[in-house]
Amino acid sequence: MKSWTFLSLVLGLTVAVGAETPAPFWLSRPLSLAESLNIALAQNPTILKARSDLEASSGVVVQTRAVALPQLQAAGQYKDTDRSSIENFPGIASMPDQNWNAGLRLVQSVYQGGKLLASLRAATVTQQQALAQYQTILADTLLVVRLAYYKILLTEQQITVNQASVGLLQKELDDQQIRFDAGMVPHFNVLRAKVALANARPPLINAQNNYRIAKNTLANLLGYDLPRDIWDNIPLNLTDPLDAAPFAINLPDALLRALEKRPELVVLRKTEELQGLNIIDAASGYKPNVQLFAGYNWMNRQFANPPTGEGPALNDYLDGWNAGAQVSWNIFDGLLTHGKVVQARALHQKSKTALEEKARQIELEVRTAYSDFIGAQEVLESQKTVQDEAEESLREAHARASAGTATQLDVLDAETALTTARSTQVQALHDYDAARARFERAIGNDAAPLSPTKP
Repeated sequence: MKSWTFLSLVLGLTVAVGAETPAPFWLSRPLSLAESLNIALAQNPTILKARSDLEASSGVVVQTRAVALPQLQAAGQYKDTDRSSIENFPGIASMPDQNWNAGLRLVQSVYQGGKLLASLRAATVTQQQALAQYQTILADTLLVVRLAYYKILLTEQQITVNQASVGLLQKELDDQQIRFDAGMVPHFNVLRAKVALANARPPLINAQNNYRIAKNTLANLLGYDLPRDIWDNIPLNLTDPLDAAPFAINLPDALLRALEKRPELVVLRKTEELQGLNIIDAASGYKPNVQLFAGYNWMNRQFANPPTGEGPALNDYLDGWNAGAQVSWNIFDGLLTHGKVVQARALHQKSKTALEEKARQIELEVRTAYSDFIGAQEVLESQKTVQDEAEESLREAHARASAGTATQLDVLDAETALTTARSTQVQALHDYDAARARFERAIGNDAAPLSPTKP
C-alpha cells in the first residue's frame, strides 16, 4: 500500500511538472541586430532550403564531371540449357548444358570532339553558379530580417509618441473640464477637447497593432516556433535603437561595386559561360568519339576431349585479359547535331542579353536606393530642431492661454504640431536606416559590418 501511494505521488508530480512547458530561452533573451541576423542564418527556413539546394547542386556537379572520368564495368552471366536442344558433333565431346562467363572492363573516353573538356569546365562553373544563387537568397533574406527589426523599433516608438499625444490631450480635456465647472469657459471647449482626444486614440491603436504584427513577422523570419500559450504580446526584447550615424556614399564607386559584387550578376555570368560550353558540347556530335578499354574475362570451357566423351566440367574455365581502342563516328545523323548547335547558340545569345538587362536593372536599383537614402537623409536633417521648437511652441501656447491671450484652438494646434514633429522624426530615423540597408544590398555590400563604413 505504501508502495502504491509513493508511486501515485511520483506520477502526480511528473504530470504536474510536464504540464508546465518551459518558455523558450529566446523569449527573455535580448536581441541585437547582429544577433538576429546570426539566428536567421542558422534557423530561417528560406536560408535552410537554399542551403539544401546548394548541397544538391554538388550532385549535379558530380554528374557533369562523370562524362570525362573512366568507367569500370562488371558483367556476368549463367545459363542452363536443356540437353535435347544442344547439337553435338560426331567424334567431339558434347557441348556443356551449363555455361557461365564474367568480366571486368575499364573504359576511358579520350576524345569526344571537345565534350570532355567542356564537361570538366561546366562542372566548375555549375558549382560557382550554385554558390552565387545561394548568396543571392542569403542577401535578400538578411535584408528582410534587417528591415523587420527596424519595423519593430519604428512601431515601438510610434506607440510612445501616440501615448504622449493621448496624454497631452487627456490633460487638456481635464483642464477644460475644470475651467468649465468653474464657469470660465463654455461647454464647447470641453466638447472640442473630447473630440481631439477621441481622434488621437485610433493612431495609438493602429501603432499597437502594427507593433504586434511586426514582432510576429520577425519571430517567423528567425525560425521561432511560438508557444501556443503566447497571445498577442510576444516578449521580444530588441537592444539596438534606430540611429542616424553618418554613412558616406560615392555613387560612381557604388555602381562599379554593384556590377562587380552583386551575386545575381555572377549567376547570369555563369549562365552565359555554361551556354557557351553547351555550344561546344552540341558541336561535338560532328566529330568522332575515341575510347580506350582494358578488361579481364572468365568463362567455362566449351570444348574438351576427355576419355569418357563427356563435356567439360563447369569449374573448368578459361581466363585472360584484353585491351584495345574503339572509334565511333556519326557521319550523318539526320541533322540532329545541327539542330542542337542552333539551339545552343540561340540560348547563349539569350543569356548574354539577360546579363546586359540585369546589369542595367542593377544600376537603376543602385541609383534608386541612392536617391531614397539621400531623401531620407535630408528629411532627417530637416527634423533636427523641429521637435524642440514644437515643444517650446506648446509651452508658449499654454502660457498665453493662461494669460488669456491665446485660445484653446491654439493649444490644440500646438499639441498636434508636436505629435506630428515627433512622428516625423521617428519615421525619418526608420527611413534612414532602412534606406541605408537597401543601399548596402543594392551595391552587394551584404557582408558589411553594421557600423557605417565607406563603400
